[in-house]
Amino acid sequence: MSAHARIVAITNRIVERSKPTRERYLERLRAAASKGVNRSVLGCANLAHGFAVCSPAEKDALAGDRVPNLGIITAYNDMLSAHQPFETYPAIIREAAAQAGGIAQVAGGVPAMCDGVTQGQPGMELSLFSRDLIAMAAGVGLSHNMFDAALFLGVCDKIVPGLMIAALSFGHLPSIFIPAGPMTTGLANDEKSRVRQLFAEGKVGRAELLEAESKSYHGPGTCTFYGTANSNQMLMEIMGFHMPGSSFINPGTPLREALTREAAKRALAITALGNEFTPAGEMIDERSIVNGVVGLHATGGSTNHTMHLVAMARAGGIVLTWQDIAELSELVPLLARVYPNGLADVNHFQAAGGMGFLIKELLKQGLVHDDVRTVFGHGLQAYTVDAQLGDNGAVVRRPSPEKSHDPKVLASIETPFQANGGLKMLRGNLGKAVIKISAVKPERHIIEAPAVIFHSQQELQDAFKEGKLNRDFIAVVRFQGPKANGMPELHKLTPPLGVLQDRGFRVALLTDGRMSGASGKVPAAIHVTPEAVDGGPIARIKDGDIIRLDAIRGTLEVLVDAADMAEREPVTIDLSDNEFGMGRELFAPFRHAVGPSDQGASVLFHAH
Repeated sequence: MSAHARIVAITNRIVERSKPTRERYLERLRAAASKGVNRSVLGCANLAHGFAVCSPAEKDALAGDRVPNLGIITAYNDMLSAHQPFETYPAIIREAAAQAGGIAQVAGGVPAMCDGVTQGQPGMELSLFSRDLIAMAAGVGLSHNMFDAALFLGVCDKIVPGLMIAALSFGHLPSIFIPAGPMTTGLANDEKSRVRQLFAEGKVGRAELLEAESKSYHGPGTCTFYGTANSNQMLMEIMGFHMPGSSFINPGTPLREALTREAAKRALAITALGNEFTPAGEMIDERSIVNGVVGLHATGGSTNHTMHLVAMARAGGIVLTWQDIAELSELVPLLARVYPNGLADVNHFQAAGGMGFLIKELLKQGLVHDDVRTVFGHGLQAYTVDAQLGDNGAVVRRPSPEKSHDPKVLASIETPFQANGGLKMLRGNLGKAVIKISAVKPERHIIEAPAVIFHSQQELQDAFKEGKLNRDFIAVVRFQGPKANGMPELHKLTPPLGVLQDRGFRVALLTDGRMSGASGKVPAAIHVTPEAVDGGPIARIKDGDIIRLDAIRGTLEVLVDAADMAEREPVTIDLSDNEFGMGRELFAPFRHAVGPSDQGASVLFHAH
């Protein structure tokens, strides 16, 4: 089926807006690709350094220009559950490449921090910036100019967006992303949330909380709730960077290894040395980006991607805006109920039909572009499959099911969970913001209440513990934007605000910080821009001002006379405590150079 007319119109608008930057990008990409096999431009001393540790046969192969060499960029470390499985991948990839007549080398490693470890801690103030740092680090690895294609090993929150920025910055090379998959199901996510709220109320102690958390996060693989990490995997598949059906296969399984071997062999096939040359920067275009946004809406994905997708697109010369994302949200129904948008986890999503079923349903009504290039070939239809292990140990793909195996988790396009994707943009006299309402009950889509001002997560938590917040209010947590302190996620606010909402109070959050993919049942207007440190209107709000958050109309207003508001001086605070400790002093240049949230919160790209 051809693409929906409105989807086409939005895509064409992005194409027109992007023409100057996209054309310059493609000119640079094609100039780099025209130079031929990269190693042919290296001097003898350069090349000798590049293959010094290789075997004699590998050296002989790399000395010429007929054997493709894969550069592996890995985010492996053995502290992160999602990245620990990557420890064995280079050996698997090298063996698979050799069997297919190629060579593979680890080109470099990139940092991979866990937002789950750093939540509420000083290290969280490095998290968002790590995305651009990862792109830079990957760039260092690929800058050796030894490679005909790149394989990216990464899963979690900032890692995949950073790696994709690198892939598009080296867009003359083919790139394939290889996932590690989610951990097996542990303690149910709603039970974990219940224990967290009991802890916030002082009804259980640290021992009970740690036991619940340990049962939730219990082994190798991605956390099983649908946050940014699993949204990343969805995006890489629907945008064509994964092999079909590979996103949500558990680590340590024969199918997981078979998919990894297949990806390595496919990467060799799509280099310039073969007949299916697929440079990443040519493969990804405006249609691919729109497909990613549609997938985000259809699954109720991470709010972080309102920034990441803007920055990722910009790396390929494509100018995506929040307005584009908002308009697409109105067209795309919610087809998945995965925690925090439901009780299921990503393993249940996969069992219900997974990405193959989701893409098939979106294609039915033309909500995604089928006529795109992918690492697997041409057309998104090839991704409407279920990947399985064949009798010979290789991957076989069968058509995705005609009906969802669990309609409570994964719905058909005819019977969606709701008519839109649940990710909304808010505008008003407080600037622009993002809200995720797919897990918010309809009666809480509009909150009008007095402001209570906080300048840190801890201030709000202290007020809650002291019993000062048993009333209707909108918590304004400001000076949490990228320039102020690196824009940490504010998940420590979720339990106390959830408790207050359960007590019957009408509460909401307004912040220039982030809540990410785990944004849940409490209305949260996040990513407010301009941020407080830039003198944005959020810095002019006073305690007691009435704020109206209307997720139905898409408005965010402080109900104060415009003249009064204009006369107020923006509040300033001492941010020196954010400047040192846990590496924060090293990221001062990032805080000074970062762009606003709606332009990707990037130090690399400021979208127009």
